[in-house]
Amino acid sequence: MSSRRGIIALMGSGELTATMVEVHKELLSGLSDPPRAVFLDTPAGFQLNVDEISQRAMEYFNTHVQQPMALVSFKSREGCSEYETEQAYHALREANFVLIGPGSPTYAVRQWQHTPIPEIIIQQVELGGCLVAASAAALTVGRFTLPVYEIYKVGENLHWVEGMNILEYFGFNLVVVPHWNNAEGGTHDTQCCFMGKSRFQQLESLLPADVSIFGLDEHTACLIDLENEEAVIKGIGCVTLRRQGKEIIFAKGDRFSLDVLRGGAVDQELKMKVPKPAELETALDAGEESFWDRIHAIKDAFHIGLEKRKASQTTGALLELDRTIWQAKQDLEHEEFVTQAREVLRDLIVVLGMKLESSPKDQVEALAPLVEDLLQLRERFRQQKQWKEADAVRESLDRAAIAVEDTKDGPRWRLKSKGIIQ
Repeated sequence: MSSRRGIIALMGSGELTATMVEVHKELLSGLSDPPRAVFLDTPAGFQLNVDEISQRAMEYFNTHVQQPMALVSFKSREGCSEYETEQAYHALREANFVLIGPGSPTYAVRQWQHTPIPEIIIQQVELGGCLVAASAAALTVGRFTLPVYEIYKVGENLHWVEGMNILEYFGFNLVVVPHWNNAEGGTHDTQCCFMGKSRFQQLESLLPADVSIFGLDEHTACLIDLENEEAVIKGIGCVTLRRQGKEIIFAKGDRFSLDVLRGGAVDQELKMKVPKPAELETALDAGEESFWDRIHAIKDAFHIGLEKRKASQTTGALLELDRTIWQAKQDLEHEEFVTQAREVLRDLIVVLGMKLESSPKDQVEALAPLVEDLLQLRERFRQQKQWKEADAVRESLDRAAIAVEDTKDGPRWRLKSKGIIQ
Protein backbone atom coordinates (compact mmCIF):
# COMPACT_ATOMS: atom_id res chain seq x y z
CA MET A 1 0.00 0.00 0.00
CA SER A 2 1.13 3.56 -0.69
CA SER A 3 2.92 5.46 2.05
CA ARG A 4 1.09 8.70 1.30
CA ARG A 5 -1.81 9.82 3.44
CA GLY A 6 -5.32 9.30 2.16
CA ILE A 7 -8.66 11.08 2.30
CA ILE A 8 -11.46 11.35 4.84
CA ALA A 9 -14.73 12.15 3.07
CA LEU A 10 -17.49 13.47 5.33
CA MET A 11 -21.00 13.48 3.83
CA GLY A 12 -24.09 15.19 5.17
CA SER A 13 -26.37 12.63 3.49
CA GLY A 14 -27.01 11.13 0.09
CA GLU A 15 -24.09 8.71 0.12
CA LEU A 16 -26.11 6.25 -1.98
CA THR A 17 -27.80 8.75 -4.31
CA ALA A 18 -27.07 10.03 -7.80
CA THR A 19 -25.57 13.18 -6.27
CA MET A 20 -22.57 11.30 -4.91
CA VAL A 21 -21.83 8.88 -7.78
CA GLU A 22 -19.12 11.09 -9.28
CA VAL A 23 -17.71 11.87 -5.82
CA HIS A 24 -17.24 8.16 -5.10
CA LYS A 25 -15.67 7.64 -8.52
CA GLU A 26 -13.23 10.48 -7.90
CA LEU A 27 -12.27 9.09 -4.50
CA LEU A 28 -11.71 5.62 -5.92
CA SER A 29 -9.68 6.91 -8.84
CA GLY A 30 -7.38 8.77 -6.43
CA LEU A 31 -6.27 5.61 -4.65
CA SER A 32 -2.68 4.62 -5.37
CA ASP A 33 -3.48 0.92 -5.13
CA PRO A 34 -6.34 -0.94 -6.86
CA PRO A 35 -9.60 -0.21 -5.04
CA ARG A 36 -10.72 -2.66 -2.39
CA ALA A 37 -14.03 -1.14 -1.31
CA VAL A 38 -16.08 -2.34 1.67
CA PHE A 39 -19.26 -1.29 3.43
CA LEU A 40 -19.27 -1.48 7.25
CA ASP A 41 -22.79 -2.12 8.58
CA THR A 42 -22.35 -1.33 12.30
CA PRO A 43 -24.45 1.89 12.64
CA ALA A 44 -27.58 0.06 11.43
CA GLY A 45 -26.65 -3.23 13.09
CA PHE A 46 -29.66 -3.08 15.43
CA GLN A 47 -32.18 -2.47 12.64
CA LEU A 48 -34.26 -5.29 11.19
CA ASN A 49 -33.48 -4.06 7.68
CA VAL A 50 -29.72 -3.83 8.17
CA ASP A 51 -29.07 -6.49 5.51
CA GLU A 52 -31.26 -4.59 3.02
CA ILE A 53 -29.23 -1.43 3.65
CA SER A 54 -25.98 -3.33 3.07
CA GLN A 55 -27.33 -4.94 -0.09
CA ARG A 56 -28.44 -1.56 -1.42
CA ALA A 57 -24.97 -0.13 -0.82
CA MET A 58 -23.28 -2.95 -2.68
CA GLU A 59 -25.76 -2.79 -5.57
CA TYR A 60 -25.31 0.99 -5.77
CA PHE A 61 -21.55 0.62 -6.12
CA ASN A 62 -21.77 -2.22 -8.61
CA THR A 63 -24.41 -0.54 -10.77
CA HIS A 64 -23.75 3.18 -10.54
CA VAL A 65 -20.17 3.60 -9.33
CA GLN A 66 -19.12 0.51 -11.31
CA GLN A 67 -16.90 -0.70 -8.53
CA PRO A 68 -17.35 -3.99 -6.67
CA MET A 69 -17.98 -3.54 -2.97
CA ALA A 70 -17.75 -6.18 -0.25
CA LEU A 71 -19.62 -6.25 3.04
CA VAL A 72 -17.83 -6.09 6.38
CA SER A 73 -20.44 -7.17 8.87
CA PHE A 74 -19.94 -6.15 12.48
CA LYS A 75 -23.50 -5.61 13.69
CA SER A 76 -22.65 -5.81 17.38
CA ARG A 77 -19.89 -6.94 19.69
CA GLU A 78 -22.22 -9.34 21.47
CA GLY A 79 -23.78 -10.76 18.33
CA CYS A 80 -20.55 -11.65 16.52
CA SER A 81 -18.60 -14.76 17.33
CA GLU A 82 -14.87 -14.43 17.89
CA TYR A 83 -14.26 -15.84 14.42
CA GLU A 84 -16.72 -13.39 12.79
CA THR A 85 -15.16 -10.52 14.70
CA GLU A 86 -11.65 -11.39 13.52
CA GLN A 87 -12.97 -11.76 9.97
CA ALA A 88 -14.37 -8.22 10.14
CA TYR A 89 -11.06 -6.84 11.44
CA HIS A 90 -9.13 -8.64 8.70
CA ALA A 91 -11.46 -7.37 5.95
CA LEU A 92 -11.09 -3.80 7.18
CA ARG A 93 -7.30 -4.11 7.26
CA GLU A 94 -7.31 -5.37 3.66
CA ALA A 95 -9.61 -2.58 2.41
CA ASN A 96 -8.50 0.83 1.18
CA PHE A 97 -11.98 2.33 0.72
CA VAL A 98 -14.37 2.09 3.67
CA LEU A 99 -17.94 3.39 3.45
CA ILE A 100 -19.98 3.75 6.65
CA GLY A 101 -23.46 5.24 6.57
CA PRO A 102 -26.92 5.33 8.11
CA GLY A 103 -28.13 4.14 11.48
CA SER A 104 -27.62 5.32 15.04
CA PRO A 105 -24.36 7.15 15.82
CA THR A 106 -24.47 6.33 19.53
CA TYR A 107 -25.12 2.65 18.81
CA ALA A 108 -22.13 2.59 16.47
CA VAL A 109 -19.88 4.23 19.07
CA ARG A 110 -20.92 1.69 21.70
CA GLN A 111 -20.09 -1.20 19.38
CA TRP A 112 -16.72 0.19 18.26
CA GLN A 113 -15.50 1.20 21.70
CA HIS A 114 -12.82 -1.15 23.07
CA THR A 115 -12.30 -2.69 19.62
CA PRO A 116 -9.46 -2.18 17.11
CA ILE A 117 -11.87 -0.77 14.48
CA PRO A 118 -11.11 2.97 14.97
CA GLU A 119 -7.37 2.25 14.99
CA ILE A 120 -7.65 0.08 11.86
CA ILE A 121 -9.49 2.86 10.02
CA ILE A 122 -6.89 5.44 11.09
CA GLN A 123 -4.08 3.18 9.88
CA GLN A 124 -5.75 2.64 6.51
CA VAL A 125 -6.19 6.39 5.97
CA GLU A 126 -2.63 7.03 7.15
CA LEU A 127 -1.44 4.58 4.49
CA GLY A 128 -3.35 6.20 1.64
CA GLY A 129 -6.82 4.71 1.99
CA CYS A 130 -10.15 6.49 2.00
CA LEU A 131 -12.78 6.67 4.73
CA VAL A 132 -16.25 7.81 3.68
CA ALA A 133 -18.29 8.61 6.80
CA ALA A 134 -21.81 9.67 5.91
CA SER A 135 -24.93 10.64 7.84
CA ALA A 136 -24.91 8.74 11.17
CA ALA A 137 -21.30 7.62 10.68
CA ALA A 138 -20.18 11.23 10.19
CA LEU A 139 -21.46 11.98 13.69
CA THR A 140 -19.13 9.38 15.19
CA VAL A 141 -15.74 10.52 13.87
CA GLY A 142 -15.38 13.69 15.97
CA ARG A 143 -14.58 14.38 19.60
CA PHE A 144 -18.24 14.21 20.61
CA THR A 145 -21.26 12.53 19.08
CA LEU A 146 -24.75 14.02 18.95
CA PRO A 147 -27.33 11.51 20.30
CA VAL A 148 -29.92 12.34 17.66
CA TYR A 149 -32.49 9.63 18.30
CA GLU A 150 -32.27 9.97 22.06
CA ILE A 151 -33.03 13.69 21.95
CA TYR A 152 -35.26 14.03 18.88
CA LYS A 153 -37.31 10.85 19.24
CA VAL A 154 -37.06 9.84 22.91
CA GLY A 155 -36.95 13.28 24.52
CA GLU A 156 -33.82 12.93 26.61
CA ASN A 157 -32.19 16.07 27.99
CA LEU A 158 -29.72 17.85 25.71
CA HIS A 159 -26.29 16.25 25.97
CA TRP A 160 -23.33 14.94 23.99
CA VAL A 161 -21.60 11.57 24.22
CA GLU A 162 -17.96 10.81 23.59
CA GLY A 163 -17.18 10.21 19.93
CA MET A 164 -14.65 7.84 18.40
CA ASN A 165 -12.56 10.95 17.64
CA ILE A 166 -10.83 9.47 14.62
CA LEU A 167 -10.25 13.05 13.46
CA GLU A 168 -8.11 13.86 16.49
CA TYR A 169 -5.31 11.67 15.16
CA PHE A 170 -5.04 13.98 12.16
CA GLY A 171 -5.14 17.14 14.26
CA PHE A 172 -8.83 18.08 14.10
CA ASN A 173 -10.72 19.01 17.26
CA LEU A 174 -14.19 18.87 15.72
CA VAL A 175 -17.76 17.80 16.22
CA VAL A 176 -19.24 16.75 12.87
CA VAL A 177 -22.95 17.38 12.32
CA PRO A 178 -24.61 16.09 9.12
CA HIS A 179 -28.11 17.03 7.88
CA TRP A 180 -27.16 20.63 8.71
CA ASN A 181 -29.82 22.14 6.43
CA ASN A 182 -32.49 19.50 6.98
CA ALA A 183 -36.01 20.74 6.16
CA GLU A 184 -37.92 17.53 6.79
CA GLY A 185 -39.88 19.00 9.69
CA GLY A 186 -41.87 21.37 7.51
CA THR A 187 -43.85 23.14 10.23
CA HIS A 188 -41.06 22.76 12.81
CA ASP A 189 -37.35 23.46 12.57
CA THR A 190 -35.23 20.37 11.88
CA GLN A 191 -32.03 22.12 10.85
CA CYS A 192 -28.77 21.11 12.54
CA CYS A 193 -29.46 17.38 12.31
CA PHE A 194 -33.11 17.50 13.46
CA MET A 195 -32.29 19.59 16.54
CA GLY A 196 -33.51 22.97 15.24
CA LYS A 197 -31.37 26.09 15.53
CA SER A 198 -32.55 27.22 18.97
CA ARG A 199 -32.03 23.82 20.54
CA PHE A 200 -28.70 23.36 18.81
CA GLN A 201 -27.47 26.66 20.25
CA GLN A 202 -28.05 25.16 23.69
CA LEU A 203 -26.13 22.06 22.67
CA GLU A 204 -23.31 24.21 21.37
CA SER A 205 -23.03 25.90 24.76
CA LEU A 206 -22.40 22.49 26.36
CA LEU A 207 -19.25 21.89 24.30
CA PRO A 208 -15.75 22.79 25.53
CA ALA A 209 -14.60 26.15 24.16
CA ASP A 210 -11.81 24.60 22.09
CA VAL A 211 -14.16 22.33 20.08
CA SER A 212 -15.35 23.51 16.67
CA ILE A 213 -18.57 22.44 14.95
CA PHE A 214 -18.46 21.25 11.35
CA GLY A 215 -21.94 21.19 9.80
CA LEU A 216 -22.56 19.36 6.52
CA ASP A 217 -25.58 20.11 4.35
CA GLU A 218 -27.48 17.19 2.87
CA HIS A 219 -26.17 15.82 -0.43
CA THR A 220 -22.88 17.58 0.32
CA ALA A 221 -19.40 16.22 0.97
CA CYS A 222 -16.18 17.63 2.34
CA LEU A 223 -13.14 15.73 1.07
CA ILE A 224 -10.28 16.12 3.55
CA ASP A 225 -7.13 15.42 1.53
CA LEU A 226 -4.47 14.73 4.14
CA GLU A 227 -1.64 14.31 1.65
CA ASN A 228 -2.19 17.71 0.03
CA GLU A 229 -3.36 19.40 3.27
CA GLU A 230 -6.47 20.66 1.52
CA ALA A 231 -10.24 20.27 1.74
CA VAL A 232 -12.72 20.60 -1.13
CA ILE A 233 -16.51 20.79 -1.09
CA LYS A 234 -18.56 18.57 -3.44
CA GLY A 235 -22.29 18.01 -3.94
CA ILE A 236 -25.07 20.59 -3.98
CA GLY A 237 -24.88 22.37 -0.60
CA CYS A 238 -22.46 24.01 1.81
CA VAL A 239 -20.45 23.17 4.89
CA THR A 240 -20.39 25.40 7.96
CA LEU A 241 -17.52 25.75 10.41
CA ARG A 242 -18.52 27.30 13.75
CA ARG A 243 -15.94 28.27 16.33
CA GLN A 244 -16.20 30.59 19.35
CA GLY A 245 -19.33 32.28 18.09
CA LYS A 246 -18.00 32.86 14.58
CA GLU A 247 -19.07 31.09 11.44
CA ILE A 248 -17.52 30.37 8.08
CA ILE A 249 -19.45 28.85 5.19
CA PHE A 250 -17.87 27.02 2.26
CA ALA A 251 -19.88 26.31 -0.88
CA LYS A 252 -19.64 23.73 -3.64
CA GLY A 253 -16.24 23.87 -5.32
CA ASP A 254 -14.50 25.79 -2.52
CA ARG A 255 -11.02 24.68 -1.50
CA PHE A 256 -9.27 25.64 1.71
CA SER A 257 -6.27 24.71 3.81
CA LEU A 258 -6.71 22.09 6.51
CA ASP A 259 -5.17 24.62 8.88
CA VAL A 260 -8.62 26.24 8.96
CA LEU A 261 -10.13 23.05 10.39
CA ARG A 262 -7.25 22.70 12.81
CA GLY A 263 -7.76 26.20 14.18
CA GLY A 264 -4.96 28.02 12.38
CA ALA A 265 -5.48 31.69 11.43
CA VAL A 266 -9.00 31.41 12.81
CA ASP A 267 -9.87 35.07 13.28
CA GLN A 268 -8.53 36.15 9.92
CA GLU A 269 -10.15 33.31 7.99
CA LEU A 270 -13.53 33.57 9.66
CA LYS A 271 -13.75 37.33 9.26
CA MET A 272 -12.72 37.15 5.62
CA LYS A 273 -15.02 34.38 4.49
CA VAL A 274 -18.34 34.92 6.28
CA PRO A 275 -20.56 35.54 3.22
CA LYS A 276 -23.01 38.36 2.85
CA PRO A 277 -26.65 37.31 2.37
CA ALA A 278 -26.53 37.73 -1.41
CA GLU A 279 -23.30 35.75 -1.61
CA LEU A 280 -24.73 33.01 0.54
CA GLU A 281 -27.78 32.72 -1.68
CA THR A 282 -25.50 32.21 -4.66
CA ALA A 283 -23.41 29.70 -2.72
CA LEU A 284 -26.48 27.69 -1.87
CA ASP A 285 -27.49 27.69 -5.55
CA ALA A 286 -30.95 29.08 -5.00
CA GLY A 287 -32.13 27.60 -8.27
CA GLU A 288 -31.66 24.09 -6.91
CA GLU A 289 -34.76 23.02 -5.01
CA SER A 290 -34.13 20.37 -2.40
CA PHE A 291 -36.17 17.20 -2.17
CA TRP A 292 -37.89 18.28 1.03
CA ASP A 293 -38.53 21.80 -0.25
CA ARG A 294 -40.42 20.18 -3.11
CA ILE A 295 -42.36 17.85 -0.83
CA HIS A 296 -43.41 20.72 1.46
CA ALA A 297 -44.44 22.90 -1.50
CA ILE A 298 -46.68 20.12 -2.82
CA LYS A 299 -48.13 19.54 0.65
CA ASP A 300 -48.96 23.26 0.96
CA ALA A 301 -50.62 23.25 -2.47
CA PHE A 302 -52.75 20.27 -1.42
CA HIS A 303 -54.02 21.99 1.74
CA ILE A 304 -54.73 25.25 -0.10
CA GLY A 305 -56.67 23.36 -2.75
CA LEU A 306 -58.60 21.49 -0.08
CA GLU A 307 -59.42 24.67 1.83
CA LYS A 308 -60.61 26.45 -1.32
CA ARG A 309 -62.45 23.34 -2.55
CA LYS A 310 -60.44 23.28 -5.76
CA ALA A 311 -60.60 19.63 -6.75
CA SER A 312 -58.14 20.02 -9.62
CA GLN A 313 -55.47 21.55 -7.35
CA THR A 314 -56.01 19.00 -4.60
CA THR A 315 -55.84 15.95 -6.84
CA GLY A 316 -53.06 17.53 -8.88
CA ALA A 317 -50.95 17.90 -5.73
CA LEU A 318 -51.43 14.21 -4.88
CA LEU A 319 -50.46 13.19 -8.40
CA GLU A 320 -47.42 15.48 -8.33
CA LEU A 321 -46.35 14.06 -4.98
CA ASP A 322 -46.61 10.55 -6.36
CA ARG A 323 -44.54 11.60 -9.41
CA THR A 324 -41.93 13.28 -7.19
CA ILE A 325 -41.55 10.15 -5.06
CA TRP A 326 -41.19 8.02 -8.19
CA GLN A 327 -38.57 10.41 -9.56
CA ALA A 328 -36.71 10.36 -6.24
CA LYS A 329 -36.44 6.58 -6.51
CA GLN A 330 -35.00 6.96 -10.01
CA ASP A 331 -32.54 9.60 -8.77
CA LEU A 332 -31.42 7.29 -5.93
CA GLU A 333 -32.68 9.63 -3.22
CA HIS A 334 -32.02 8.32 0.27
CA GLU A 335 -34.35 5.38 0.93
CA GLU A 336 -35.36 6.79 4.33
CA PHE A 337 -36.39 10.09 2.71
CA VAL A 338 -38.44 8.27 0.09
CA THR A 339 -40.16 6.27 2.83
CA GLN A 340 -40.96 9.42 4.77
CA ALA A 341 -42.27 11.11 1.62
CA ARG A 342 -44.58 8.13 1.07
CA GLU A 343 -45.85 8.66 4.61
CA VAL A 344 -46.64 12.26 3.66
CA LEU A 345 -48.60 10.97 0.65
CA ARG A 346 -50.51 8.48 2.78
CA ASP A 347 -51.26 11.18 5.35
CA LEU A 348 -52.64 13.52 2.68
CA ILE A 349 -54.86 10.74 1.34
CA VAL A 350 -56.23 10.22 4.86
CA VAL A 351 -56.80 13.98 5.22
CA LEU A 352 -58.73 13.98 1.95
CA GLY A 353 -60.81 11.02 3.12
CA MET A 354 -61.63 12.73 6.43
CA LYS A 355 -62.60 15.89 4.57
CA LEU A 356 -64.94 13.94 2.28
CA GLU A 357 -66.43 12.09 5.25
CA SER A 358 -67.17 15.32 7.12
CA SER A 359 -68.50 17.16 4.06
CA PRO A 360 -72.24 17.17 3.25
CA LYS A 361 -73.19 14.41 0.87
CA ASP A 362 -75.24 16.76 -1.34
CA GLN A 363 -76.63 20.28 -1.62
CA VAL A 364 -79.77 19.52 0.39
CA GLU A 365 -77.74 18.22 3.32
CA ALA A 366 -75.47 21.26 3.16
CA LEU A 367 -78.39 23.74 3.19
CA ALA A 368 -80.63 21.94 5.70
CA PRO A 369 -79.28 23.51 8.95
CA LEU A 370 -79.59 27.06 7.58
CA VAL A 371 -83.03 26.56 6.01
CA GLU A 372 -84.43 24.89 9.12
CA ASP A 373 -83.28 27.83 11.26
CA LEU A 374 -84.87 30.33 8.86
CA LEU A 375 -88.15 28.39 8.85
CA GLN A 376 -88.20 28.40 12.66
CA LEU A 377 -87.67 32.17 12.54
CA ARG A 378 -90.55 32.47 10.06
CA GLU A 379 -92.80 30.44 12.33
CA ARG A 380 -92.08 32.76 15.25
CA PHE A 381 -93.00 35.76 13.08
CA ARG A 382 -96.25 34.04 12.07
CA GLN A 383 -97.16 33.18 15.65
CA GLN A 384 -96.61 36.83 16.58
CA LYS A 385 -98.70 37.88 13.54
CA GLN A 386 -95.72 39.64 12.03
CA TRP A 387 -96.85 38.71 8.54
CA LYS A 388 -94.58 41.14 6.72
CA GLU A 389 -91.46 39.72 8.36
CA ALA A 390 -92.64 36.12 7.83
CA ASP A 391 -93.23 36.81 4.14
CA ALA A 392 -89.79 38.42 3.88
CA VAL A 393 -88.17 35.20 5.08
CA ARG A 394 -90.16 33.15 2.58
CA GLU A 395 -89.28 35.52 -0.25
CA SER A 396 -85.60 35.36 0.66
CA LEU A 397 -85.71 31.57 0.46
CA ASP A 398 -87.60 31.77 -2.82
CA ARG A 399 -84.89 33.98 -4.33
CA ALA A 400 -82.40 31.26 -3.33
CA ALA A 401 -84.49 28.71 -5.32
CA ILE A 402 -85.90 27.18 -2.14
CA ALA A 403 -89.66 26.61 -2.19
CA VAL A 404 -91.61 26.57 1.10
CA GLU A 405 -94.92 24.73 1.47
CA ASP A 406 -97.12 25.18 4.57
CA THR A 407 -98.84 21.95 5.67
CA LYS A 408 -100.89 20.88 8.67
CA ASP A 409 -97.72 19.23 10.01
CA GLY A 410 -95.71 22.42 9.63
CA PRO A 411 -93.62 23.97 6.84
CA ARG A 412 -91.75 21.84 4.35
CA TRP A 413 -89.16 22.94 1.83
CA ARG A 414 -87.51 21.77 -1.35
CA LEU A 415 -84.91 22.83 -3.86
CA LYS A 416 -86.79 23.95 -6.95
CA SER A 417 -84.17 22.38 -9.22
CA LYS A 418 -84.35 18.99 -7.52
CA GLY A 419 -87.97 18.74 -6.47
CA ILE A 420 -86.93 17.12 -3.20
CA ILE A 421 -89.32 17.80 -0.31
CA GLN A 422 -87.91 18.14 3.21
